[in-house]
This record gives sequence, C-alpha cells and structure tokens, in this order.
Amino acid sequence: MQTDLFGNQTSLDSPEALAAWNALQRRFMAHGADVPDHLAATLTAAPDFALAHAAKGMFMLMLGRRELVQTARDALADAQAGHADTDRERAYIAALADWLSGAPAQAARRIEDAAAAHPGDALALKISHAIRFILGHREAMLSVLDTALPRIGADHAAQGYLLGCHAFALEENGHYAAARRAGESGLDMAGDDAWGLHAVAHVHDMTGDSRGGLAWLDGKESAWTHCNNFRFHVWWHKALMHLDQGDHALVLDLYDHKIRHEHTDDYRDISNATSLLMRLELDGIDVGDRWDELADLSERRAGDGCLVFADLHYLLGLVGGDRAAAQHMLVQRIIADGARSESETDAVFAHPGAAAAQGLEAFGAGDYATAFDRLATARPAMQTIGGSHAQRDVFDRITIDAGIRAGRLDRAAALLCDRQARRGGTQDSFTERRRAMIDDLRGPALAVPAQ
Repeated sequence: MQTDLFGNQTSLDSPEALAAWNALQRRFMAHGADVPDHLAATLTAAPDFALAHAAKGMFMLMLGRRELVQTARDALADAQAGHADTDRERAYIAALADWLSGAPAQAARRIEDAAAAHPGDALALKISHAIRFILGHREAMLSVLDTALPRIGADHAAQGYLLGCHAFALEENGHYAAARRAGESGLDMAGDDAWGLHAVAHVHDMTGDSRGGLAWLDGKESAWTHCNNFRFHVWWHKALMHLDQGDHALVLDLYDHKIRHEHTDDYRDISNATSLLMRLELDGIDVGDRWDELADLSERRAGDGCLVFADLHYLLGLVGGDRAAAQHMLVQRIIADGARSESETDAVFAHPGAAAAQGLEAFGAGDYATAFDRLATARPAMQTIGGSHAQRDVFDRITIDAGIRAGRLDRAAALLCDRQARRGGTQDSFTERRRAMIDDLRGPALAVPAQ
C-alpha cells in the first residue's frame, strides 16, 4: 500500500499508478481538462484499482447523460471486482452503488462519512461538494466544509481548492463577505482554482456589482483556461456582468467566441447558452438564429431524464427555437417521470419540475397567465433542481416577466422585491428595468417603492 498526495492509504503498489492517481486528484480539484487522461493512465498502470473505477463511475453520473449510466454501472462492476483494501476505498464503491440505485443524497452522506474518518481526503470533499451542488443542497454543502476545514489544517495540499469550495458554499448561503475572503485566499494558494475564482464572481453577481465582477475576472484567465468545459461557464459569468452593464454586442461576441465556441451538447454548456439567450431576449435583444443549434441539440437530449436542471434548460432551448411539438413531448415526459416515484430525482421531477416545465411551455406559447401561475407554483422549491442561484435566476426572470405580461403587477412586484432580498438587498439592472416597467403600467400614483 502507498500513501497518496493527500495522506490517504491506497491499495496501489505501483509508483507509476500512484503518480497518475495523484495527478488525477489534483487536476480534478482544479477542473482540469486532462482528468480523463490521468484516469486512463491510472487504470492502465493498475487495472484492478477499485477506487479509480468507483471515481470513474461517479464522474460519469455527474455528466447527466442517459447513455453514460451504463458506463457507470460497468465501472461499479469493475470496482466491486477489483482491489479495495481500505474502508475508505470501499466507501466510495458503496457510494457509487447508492447513486446508481437512485439515492444520490445517500451517496453524498457515505462519501462525507469517509471524509470525516479520513480528514485529509480532499477528493471525498470535492465529490461531496459536486453531488450536493447537483442536488441543490446548499446548507449541507456548507456544513460539511465548516466541519472539515478546521480538521485539515492550512498546510494541506488541497487547502486552496477546498477554500474555493467553501467560498462557493458560503455564497450560496448568503454569506457574501466571508465567501469573497475565502475565494480570494484560496486563489492565492491555488492559482488554477477556477471554482474559487468563480465563487467570487458569484458574490459580485448576487450583490449587483457587475463592474466589480468584471474587474475581479480581468487578467485572471489563466485560472480557468486550463479547465474542461467549466471554462465556458466562467466566460458565461463574464457575459452576465456585461449584460448587466448593457453591453449587448459584447455579450453576443462572448457567446459566439467563448461560450459556444464549441457546439457541445453537454447539459452544462446548453444551460449556459440557453439561459443567456433567454436573458437577452427578455431584454428585447435580437439573438438572430442562435437558437437553432441549441434547439436541435436539446431535442436530441430531451430523453435523458437524469437531472431536472438539465431538462428545464433543454426545454428553454426548445422554447427559444419555437419547437412546440418537442416542447410538449418533453413536458409530458417530465410529468411521467415525476409520477413514477422511484428515485430522489423522480421526486424533483414531480415538484417543482412538472410545474416549471408547464410554465415554460406556456410562456413559449404566449399564455402568460398560465406561465406565471405554474412558474410561481414551482418557484419556492426551485432550489431542489440544483445548480446555483445565478443559474436558476433565469427562471425567476421568466416568472416575473410572465407576471408583468399577464397583468399580475402586484405579484410580479412582490417577486421582484423577494428576488432583491435574496440577492443581498441590492438592485441590479434587471430589477431597475422591471420596476420601471411596472411603474409605467400602473401609472405614477401607484409606483413601486424603491427598496
């Protein structure tokens, strides 16, 4: 047995395999594009290393693609047949089995138990963070790191990356000043920590400071250009900041040359693209034919059913591309999956997924009253679809706009106020414009008071 770079005992006896495994772990912490290469190198050097097979299976499930579920099942079988000489390694295998059985929250808890028993296990903490993010478990995401970080110590090899995770968890729970400090400290320790850098970008977004956010990202491209498709997401954040500033031509340039430079069908890339185009259209900006390729890809991915977050963004693509028949088929599939009630994900499809999907379909059809009613019904539970506040904000914007278009001005104004309160009490350009729009429709005697 050999000890890895984070101080954990492994079942590896080959120096070559250990070097590849260490490289995989470090690059996974940094969202490196070369993680698959290091995984392949690890399994070439140690084909029976069960922990690597278990990690592979979880990496596959994180991608939210129906065709990769079988790949994850194959990885579980390889892990169960391989060498796992420690309780920690066996916990990873059990966690993968939990996730494949439809219980990702149990998988996260099992991984967190392993991290508690082995405080230096940064890989476990990063995987836990990823699963909790997918599930929208912001409180658990923070409590796990609040407990783990004091036990790890400032000299741990992954301290900078874990501070980046802590920064994101703090931000998602509304602790903006602490999140900014943690993210800045983490980036000082790990200059390639795109996750921590983007956590600070979230702080700027949630506090209405797009100008400060652009200053934060400017000149730090080396922190994210090495990444897998996560680099597209950081460019998306930059585009959101320019959108808030009203720089629409620059937003479209970033869309064409950075965010959709590669026309992938990864759900995270689709979510970046569809949500950005929808924000632009809500602001009255003509996006040309950019919806067409997203609608084509979304129609092909509409059968995935792995994540509600992904399906709702595919639905945005279909709404934007005016694919009414495909929209309806996807909405009906979401409703059917919710009625199935076989897994944790099915419960989210049932609520808020079904109501949100019906609302988006109605919005695309111009039935704004129904759109508002269904989206407002979904809104209190939208945290459970996963993702971040910044990502889910597109659904808030659509809900508010549906309310305005349907003449539900009081309720739309109340949602604007609630959105502003959730975003640190600050007023961004969306709030300013929608408040002015409501004031114009009501008349000056009934203007919405500034918050």
